[in-house]
Amino acid sequence: MRTFSQRVVETAMMIPRGRVSTYGDIARASGGGGQSARSVTAILAKAYEAGNTKIPFHRIVYAGGKVWLDNKYKAKRLELYKKEKIEIDANGKIKNFQKVLFELR
Repeated sequence: MRTFSQRVVETAMMIPRGRVSTYGDIARASGGGGQSARSVTAILAKAYEAGNTKIPFHRIVYAGGKVWLDNKYKAKRLELYKKEKIEIDANGKIKNFQKVLFELR
């Protein structure tokens, strides 16, 4: 049986180009509940450090379409969003969030 962490990585990898999902949706689709969304970033970071470098971190956003843009990765993430035709407004939110939201089940 796969662990919650394994399911989180598998679920994150399912998000197609040009679409996004939220931390909460990934956690729920992976069998987690309640506060498990808070662990998604740490789980994916560990998987990345272990060699899974194809995790689409930019496709995972906060509820409501807010994207994570820090100084270190901002330029690269904005480039990836542009390449995938995901428009970000001046406040760091996806413009057509409901349209690009990938429903996980």
